[in-house]
Amino acid sequence: MTEIVALEALATRVTSGQSLAIPVDGSGVAMAATAALLEAGIRDLKLICVPISGLQADLLIGAGAIASLETSAVSLGEAGAAPRFTAGVKTGAFALRDSTCPAIFAGLLAAQKGVPFMPIAGIIGSDLLNVRPDWQVIDSPVGEARKVVVVPAISPDVALFHAPEADRAGNVRIGRHRELADLAYASKRTLVTVERIVDRNLLESEDSAAGVLPSLYVDTIAVAARGAWPLALWDEYPADEAEIARYAGMARSDEGFRAYLSTFLSHRKQVA
Repeated sequence: MTEIVALEALATRVTSGQSLAIPVDGSGVAMAATAALLEAGIRDLKLICVPISGLQADLLIGAGAIASLETSAVSLGEAGAAPRFTAGVKTGAFALRDSTCPAIFAGLLAAQKGVPFMPIAGIIGSDLLNVRPDWQVIDSPVGEARKVVVVPAISPDVALFHAPEADRAGNVRIGRHRELADLAYASKRTLVTVERIVDRNLLESEDSAAGVLPSLYVDTIAVAARGAWPLALWDEYPADEAEIARYAGMARSDEGFRAYLSTFLSHRKQVA
């Protein structure tokens, strides 16, 4: 049964050392929950970006909360490169598991299906194979004779994202963002923050049910008003581009990052 708890209680469901899967900016990034995790002193996370990340990953990296990072990219989009990610790669502050978007989704699909790996095409000949010894090139066991790459299943300990609303049974509206369902299906536990809890049953009609993640796949929900800020939340509010640009400028230095992080955490407390 899905629990509805306070934001701080939701944050305690993630513990140091766990693997944490997060969605791409714009799909529903749980920034308020990220602040709560940092306030709680989370460390040594194995972060899995599905398939890329931006401000959320950069904040976690800068705060020293990341032990390893699997991603296709980390970028602030129009605001430029992610400063703490770039600095961390240069200093080896975390273990980087360089990946591709198809490989990450294939790994999640393998976990959903309960199989140890998933074959994919398109990576043969890439230098990525030199840095991913866990990706294997094999002879296809079926069909025409050819080589295929197999990637191991990705089964995160926790999936974390933000959505507009959930009903009291724990069903969560995810709209057309089916990648959020992929996260939940593959993960051992799914934590979701929402803008609001609604009294109507989100599964009551065919139209509404098509864009809903059933409560069967949701462990814990917390309400977090403007919980994706300064990132966008679809159907709710746009990205605060000025704030993201302010972060990009300040986070170029260690001192600037620490100053930004302090004000970010204070702001989240005020919103809560």
